[in-house]
Amino acid sequence: MTDLFLGLGELLWDCFPDRRMPGGAPANVAFHAQQLGLNAATVTRVGCDQLGDEICRFLQSQGLCLDLVQCDPIHGTGTVTVDAGPTGTNYVFKPDSAWDFLEPTSSLLAAMQSARAVCFGTLAQRNAVSRETIHACLNASSPDCLIVYDINLRPPFYERAWIERSLHQAQIVKLNDEEVRILAGMFDIGISDNPGVAKWLLTQFDLQLVCVTRGGAGCLLVSPDETIDVPGVPVHVVDTVGAGDSFTAALIQTRLAGWPLRRSAEFANRVGALVASRPGAMPVLQQELAELRAEFA
Repeated sequence: MTDLFLGLGELLWDCFPDRRMPGGAPANVAFHAQQLGLNAATVTRVGCDQLGDEICRFLQSQGLCLDLVQCDPIHGTGTVTVDAGPTGTNYVFKPDSAWDFLEPTSSLLAAMQSARAVCFGTLAQRNAVSRETIHACLNASSPDCLIVYDINLRPPFYERAWIERSLHQAQIVKLNDEEVRILAGMFDIGISDNPGVAKWLLTQFDLQLVCVTRGGAGCLLVSPDETIDVPGVPVHVVDTVGAGDSFTAALIQTRLAGWPLRRSAEFANRVGALVASRPGAMPVLQQELAELRAEFA
């Protein structure tokens, strides 16, 4: 497998009050990257069970490579109960899921060496087994690999040490405006505004780019040379699960393609809004995304 984009981390079922849908942030990014034309694979672990078989069949039907999906004979496929209330979305994750026990197999490390880009997050590091595997994978990547860290905090599954270690591994960091405030307090930065925290992260961790998503208010991208502020796109929101992940996928696809930063930000913003207008984290949108890309050609 060559020229791959890899989504490294959890794959699970998002369980809403009325339905169950595929999810998991790194898998969502890989799914949308595939829809946007990249050769994508999800690097994860599922149980040797019906839930694992079903979610893998869905991803395979959408063209994702499953060669790096491990099957766990002991731990079951992950699930998360998603409850969207008036004060925000609450997530309850099944403990000791298969994705907590990802192993650094020789085939996985070999794939990392040839990967063109990889996206990973914080949640999949809640268990030391997967945490160490993720960092072994990142250490195995080539110097040319674009490493994107989606901070993606899901209380209580994060610690400063995990985040700091991950920031040192990354070239691009994506977070939302609530996570900006959390990191500002965690690192005692002394400032809490989006541009200030983004610039601090950029300098402190020698990053290429920091992206702050703000839901309906759009996004902010900060590089050493540019600050791009893009307003939100009016859209009827069905649910926001996966919208940020589709933004990340579009950002990766356009950065690999060498787009100007503003154009990249505007396109990713539109992709995130499109996904927010559909149910679930992995809506099938090949046609709509192709039409959207044509607008930016």
